Amino acid sequence: MRLENAIKFMNADAVTLSPALLSAEVNSFVIDSREVQAGAGFFVLSQPEYKNNCFNGDFEDSTKYVGVALENGAVAAVVRRDRFAEHNLEEFKDRLIFAEDVIVAFQNLAHGVYAEWNKPVVAVTGSAGKTTAKELTAHVLASFGRKVLRNIKNYNNGLGLPITVLNLAQDSSFDVAVLEMGMSTPNNEIARLCGITPPDVAVELNVLPVHVEHLGSIENVAKAKAELVEGMKIGGTAVLNADDFRVLAMRELHDGKNITYGIENQADVMAKNIRFERFGETTFDLQTPNGSVEVSFPLNGKHNILNALAASAVGVSFGMTAQEIAESLKTVAPPPQRGEVLHFAEGFTVVNDTYNSNPDALISMVQTMIDGGNSAKRKIVVAGEMRELGNEAQKIHFETGQTIAALKIDKLFGVEGFAEDLLQGANLNGEFYENSTVAAEKFVAEVQAGDLVLVKGSRGVRTEKVIEKLLEKFELEK
Repeated sequence: MRLENAIKFMNADAVTLSPALLSAEVNSFVIDSREVQAGAGFFVLSQPEYKNNCFNGDFEDSTKYVGVALENGAVAAVVRRDRFAEHNLEEFKDRLIFAEDVIVAFQNLAHGVYAEWNKPVVAVTGSAGKTTAKELTAHVLASFGRKVLRNIKNYNNGLGLPITVLNLAQDSSFDVAVLEMGMSTPNNEIARLCGITPPDVAVELNVLPVHVEHLGSIENVAKAKAELVEGMKIGGTAVLNADDFRVLAMRELHDGKNITYGIENQADVMAKNIRFERFGETTFDLQTPNGSVEVSFPLNGKHNILNALAASAVGVSFGMTAQEIAESLKTVAPPPQRGEVLHFAEGFTVVNDTYNSNPDALISMVQTMIDGGNSAKRKIVVAGEMRELGNEAQKIHFETGQTIAALKIDKLFGVEGFAEDLLQGANLNGEFYENSTVAAEKFVAEVQAGDLVLVKGSRGVRTEKVIEKLLEKFELEK
């Protein structure tokens, strides 16, 4: 992309920029000076941008790295004007572009690139399962010849989504974008993301009491998630979970088409006659407006079936048949740390679901163990503390422990903080570990042949350390 075009998209000020640079080609756009290579455009972020754009916490001011970035080959740097004198950038002024808010300029650039590309966007949100549903949806659409752009990792916020979209500046041959959109504050984050890439298809997975610490109530969470449907293009399609009444109510928020999906309640796309084989193997009958077919699905759990139904509904919106969708679903694999099933040569199985946790997601995964683990000698849960639950976190952990105990697992181990209350609520055999490092060292002595083990916890608890230690000590099945 010519730098001149990028400046127009950003609506930025290039008054001091060397005119010779306007025709320069920019081959990447980065926000980390360590990623700068020859031909890059460097976006210089500082605390005011983070604060104005709903990022919680204190962040490093990257203005100090402008000189290094330019020396390493950046074509130009985009900076706040008030940082110019403060950081003595006079010597670099002929390679600087000025913006009132560099994150907004970054988002404006992404929107401009998206608008030039002008192809369908599928946006996915929900309190749980976003990344899995996004990956399943991208897989379904890609299986039948579509080139799909999707967020890497969980790049679903006001910086991650533009980073993803700006790939289109280098390669505009993608046929469709499947983009995860997240939120954690009451600051209209999803509405802002829809402003960058208005969805043609909006997928609403669920509304759960996640981020209530910042939003105050589950009703406020629902309003925030509904911004995805409200932000669709005119005539867009909303894909709605009929088993979640808060999601189903969103069908009234737009004038486009609705495609519903579900297991419990009547919907356009449904899973019937669900059968769990060996853990990690599921069979069900997929019913769609375009026909019905049996599906062999290599993931366990109702939550994963619902994610598959959401992806199937998107497939339906793109005109795919039930048979085409079924052929795609049988070849999926879970994203790392999200329901990843590890069969160990020593005869036990571990479910690596360590990416994040909340009460509903934890209970859902435990139910998954019960449904799909009939052959296991023992069902064991290693559960980390669940974060961002507000003032009632202790009570919620205790009650979640009671629910887990009622599901008839054999042992429960807690990792860090309020996970101790989880154990007290469950009143089961097990142990509390003060942190994930201790858990990793001690739990390897607990596991034995015939066990089915779930490891889950909020991101900050780092329960993946338990998985890493198991992989270090034991071998996987060949």
